[in-house]
Amino acid sequence: MNPESTSPGQRWAYLGPEGTFTEEAVIGLRDRWAAPGVVTLDPAVGVAVALKDLRAGAVDAACVPLENSVEGSVPLTLDELTHGEPLVIAAEVYVPITFDLLVRPGTGLSDIRTVGSHPHGHAQIRGWLEGNLPDAEPIVSASNGAAAAAVAAGELDAAAAGSRAGVHYGLVPAASDIGDVSGAVTRFVLLRRPGSLAAPTGNDRTSLVIFVDNRPGTLLAVLSELADRGINLTRLESRPTRNQVGEYFFLIDADGHIAEPAMAEAVAGVHRRAAGVRFLGSYPRAIGRTAPAPEYATPQAYAEAEAFVAELRGQGVHR
Repeated sequence: MNPESTSPGQRWAYLGPEGTFTEEAVIGLRDRWAAPGVVTLDPAVGVAVALKDLRAGAVDAACVPLENSVEGSVPLTLDELTHGEPLVIAAEVYVPITFDLLVRPGTGLSDIRTVGSHPHGHAQIRGWLEGNLPDAEPIVSASNGAAAAAVAAGELDAAAAGSRAGVHYGLVPAASDIGDVSGAVTRFVLLRRPGSLAAPTGNDRTSLVIFVDNRPGTLLAVLSELADRGINLTRLESRPTRNQVGEYFFLIDADGHIAEPAMAEAVAGVHRRAAGVRFLGSYPRAIGRTAPAPEYATPQAYAEAEAFVAELRGQGVHR
């Protein structure tokens, strides 16, 4: 993905309403990848709705949370990527997550009976609530922004959300930085319908979903296809197939781009060995650097090997 690929008049959906961490993420992506005024942002009431609009062509892209450094992956996003109509990741961004306890002006801690937040939000403030508001009822909301909107409407007493939500809905913090783990970060991805990929940047990530037969050694064989070609694996996660208890598929993030020979050959090898492969995209890494390829897996090494084999074939050794 690059600025030139973002044409005027595009619409990007995101997990809304206004004031969510996802809004902060999509603004960061827009400012990085699109010229001013090119993209309109559309808040959606949920991840599933944002991706439904994307698949239907109502929007050009959708920004959704993928994983959190404290609570791990967002199940709904993973299920949409693995079981829904194919989508690909075009870009990623990491957003620091700091929760405030947002209330209407004049509300004190003793007045709070209900606290709303996204499920991942509740998981990250559980300890603080138990220690400071043990009698308050946690209320699950579609997003932290939706919880803040409910507080502004008088439907909830408080919301665990970011400061952006407080500004947007006219709320004030009854307590600040209430997360149980400081320095929490959420990874957000910008999804598009399958199409042409941006050229490699030299610091890219490729994501795959892999289904393997439930037999001894099948996962090891798949991972060996990556390891043997010097591909650095950065994430491996299992999810149930939904078909039978004890059967799983695997989500993989790895350093490199599908246009590079090592990654292309590795994915081809995985395809030969796995029961199914879904390509989730090759896109620029938002943080960190791609691990240097070993000497045998550099583009130059592949080019030299191909030339060597071509020369052998030209000599007729295959006969």
